[in-house]
Amino acid sequence: VAVNLSARQFRDPELIATVVGALAESELTPACLELELTESCIMHQPERASAILDELRSHGLRIAVDDFGTGYSSLSYLKRFPIHALKIDRSFMVDLPDNRESSAIVSAIVTMSRALGLTVVGEGVENAAQARFLKDLGCDLLQGFLYQRPAPAALMESLLGIGACSAPA
Repeated sequence: VAVNLSARQFRDPELIATVVGALAESELTPACLELELTESCIMHQPERASAILDELRSHGLRIAVDDFGTGYSSLSYLKRFPIHALKIDRSFMVDLPDNRESSAIVSAIVTMSRALGLTVVGEGVENAAQARFLKDLGCDLLQGFLYQRPAPAALMESLLGIGACSAPA
């Protein structure tokens, strides 16, 4: 399960207690929860962010940088912060694979991510040509309207063949 954290949520002094409490209440294995933060959120106060991310990681959670390439794009934090995944911003997908600049940027992000041992996700995939390009580069995961538009939980449960999501009794 991937959950986006807003900058306000990330600055909340109770964030770690809230997340750990939610994990305990739901009985979700921590490794099954990925928290997504934007570059700008992390880079606002990098020392504090690093401490929070280290604490979250110590609880077994996964951390992803969402909308990668649109914020500060300081590459030094990729080795400083305990992150597991980079999600390439959809703005780079719009004109793939035909736009030379977008293709070069996406290729560089995928290559760098793979070399650093990070999972790389292509966001905003809307057509087969984009999907093929990203798969050929070695992008680990793809998401976007090509696969499914946003849908109510009941429809997603039906599509995935699972029962209603609820906390264990």
